[in-house]
Amino acid sequence: MHPSRWDLILEQKPIPVIEHLLEEASRLFAKDLAAWPPEVSEFDPQTGQSLERMLAERPARPDPAVYGESFRLVRWDLSRDIAATDDYWRNQRHLEAGLTAADKPMILFLSRFITEQLLALGEATEGRVTRARMLDALTRVERHLAVKDAP
Repeated sequence: MHPSRWDLILEQKPIPVIEHLLEEASRLFAKDLAAWPPEVSEFDPQTGQSLERMLAERPARPDPAVYGESFRLVRWDLSRDIAATDDYWRNQRHLEAGLTAADKPMILFLSRFITEQLLALGEATEGRVTRARMLDALTRVERHLAVKDAP
């Protein structure tokens, strides 16, 4: 007997809800990051004033290397690897990635923005999206952004 086209679907394992949530959230977040500049709903009065001015000027979309460095910083932040972040800034590791001192504010903005979005996801799910799952979502966002940036 020849299997019907529905047999393959029925034989697949169900996808856990959390996996589906991470995939959909990462797709939406990648879409937000691809539209430049991303929509920021509020700024911290102490640290956000210079970033608010920077975005008000509608800068050009950052180089992919800026995104890459931002994702690296978010990974360390979610992993609570303060030593790696400290080393990164103290030794100006962004310069090693071919970026300049002028890229630093955008790296900071993107890393903070991405971190806040992922932490908000964890908060919205009442902690079901843990930091480990946020790291998974971050990897998915990177993958989706790479696909959007591909020619």
